[in-house]
Amino acid sequence: MEDFQPALREETATPPTARSDSFFRDGAVRLRKNKVAFTAFFVIILIVLGALLLPALWPYRYDQMLGNTPGKPMDPSFNDLPPFGYSATEYKKIEAGEKVFPHIFGTDASGRDYFIRVVYGTRISLAVGFFASIIVLLVGLSVGSIAGFFGGKTDLTIMRIVDIIYSLPDTLMVILLSSVLKSALSSAFSGTVLSRLGSNLISLFLVFALLYWVSMARLIRGQILSLREQEFVLSARSAGAGAFWIIRRHLIPNCIGVVVVSTALQIPSAIFTESYLSFLGLGVNAPMPSLGSLASEALGSIHSYPHRLLIPALVISLIVLSLNLLGDGLRDAFDPKQREF
Repeated sequence: MEDFQPALREETATPPTARSDSFFRDGAVRLRKNKVAFTAFFVIILIVLGALLLPALWPYRYDQMLGNTPGKPMDPSFNDLPPFGYSATEYKKIEAGEKVFPHIFGTDASGRDYFIRVVYGTRISLAVGFFASIIVLLVGLSVGSIAGFFGGKTDLTIMRIVDIIYSLPDTLMVILLSSVLKSALSSAFSGTVLSRLGSNLISLFLVFALLYWVSMARLIRGQILSLREQEFVLSARSAGAGAFWIIRRHLIPNCIGVVVVSTALQIPSAIFTESYLSFLGLGVNAPMPSLGSLASEALGSIHSYPHRLLIPALVISLIVLSLNLLGDGLRDAFDPKQREF
């Protein structure tokens, strides 16, 4: 009995175990180490917060013509103000001791505050890029999963459709489809809730759903082809699981890293497409602004007021650059081949 002594409390304590990192937690740690991508992430967060919060705090509305007061004649002194400029009416208020909020970017030819129009245009462009990417994700994920899992004639048919869409000139087809759908949808959605979005915006979403899903579908198909031969898929089939259950519960969750990266890189592409369509007059309906429509409106007065073209162009460039840098950082963070062992 002398050889058996009661164990001490320290000896019976459970040894600490190492924390098990999940796929996303491991990717987040790698993303934080990428200073360029992390800086781009904070820039995007600041732009999104500014686009969401500033319109509620700003004293001017994006569609408010400051020189147009009901019951009074039009005041032309509000039109085409330079940055931090004031109209004759506002100067009188300042001399009388009243506080007048400055026009940081001046006003446009209709007397509307240009800063809030740029902020609201940023909100519209970001919303279009986000929702268009969601549409591309849903269509591409569904089509690519079906083609990759079933294979055979199903895969052959879908891939030939993808090849046909790839062979079409993107820019020409986008312009043609936007023009055709614009005229067709203007009467179809008249008087409905969707009419508030405008036929141009709805046609833009349909263009993304018809043309821009092919890259996502090819990417998902390649992932599904490599995963469907794995043992866990064979085990699910042996247990009697159906094809769509396997796709939903096993295959798509294993493609989530590729989906996140591809969606993040799709957003700047959607924003750029919306910008040049709005620049051509096929984007959002007036008076709702977007960054592309603001640049298009400023083109006629570029020699007199170049800042009206430079400001939305710089905002577009900053958003697209930040999203591309973040997408590259996400690709490096979630790519297993980039991991250090």
